[in-house]
Amino acid sequence: MDSRLPAKKITMTALQRKFIETGFVGFTDLDVIELLLSVCLSPRKSKSAAKKSIERFGSLRGFITASPQELEEIGGDSSCVFCVKIMHELPAAILKQKIINQPVYHSSQEVFDYLYYSMRDLKKEIFKVLYLNKAHQIVGTEDLFEGTLDGIMISPRDIVERAIKCSAAALIFAHNHPSGNPVASTSDKKITRDLVFMGNILQIKVLDHIIVGEDRYFSFADQGLIEKYDNEFQNLRIKSSLDVPYAPAAER
Repeated sequence: MDSRLPAKKITMTALQRKFIETGFVGFTDLDVIELLLSVCLSPRKSKSAAKKSIERFGSLRGFITASPQELEEIGGDSSCVFCVKIMHELPAAILKQKIINQPVYHSSQEVFDYLYYSMRDLKKEIFKVLYLNKAHQIVGTEDLFEGTLDGIMISPRDIVERAIKCSAAALIFAHNHPSGNPVASTSDKKITRDLVFMGNILQIKVLDHIIVGEDRYFSFADQGLIEKYDNEFQNLRIKSSLDVPYAPAAER
């Protein structure tokens, strides 16, 4: 006699059936939130929590980026927090895989497309470094520094150590402006100039520094500033060599 229990029949909700048939076509933010919550809550609870989510967070984007505590306050349990975290991180992981698998780095837009999803809703500034090989293939990314709403402290020494450890031949820097305005500040320009100078000394090419804002970005390379800083370094190098006083051979 087979003592195994019969498989439990799963009854789908109307929203779940609709999603299977048409995807997200015709779905509102409220519908998508309710659909996601239905994975971990009963239909009644998922509907109630979805309404509370829209009232509190305003949109699907606000819901996806909510903190675990905020999710619990609208009726979500630990399994809901887990599901929402996966939904938030999965697209970023896919975009990261896509850009790392690119045969070669082409443009600031490619990097922005990858960075935007993971950096657009951050409440603090994060300074990220992308490491490239000699063929300008992106071989890795790393969050090196975390700041506040107003700024971030960057250590060029730490960047040098990590770049050497990763055997990087080129670097792309990126950070976000929580205000949403990506225009480079005076301090942004100063640190970028210093990093370009540092790269020239170490023979590690700085390709770009991208500032991520709300739906837009600032690229130092696109604005001609990376080339400008490279030229400034070369001019200083030439000037320095010309300023060395000549000494006759007998005095050397």
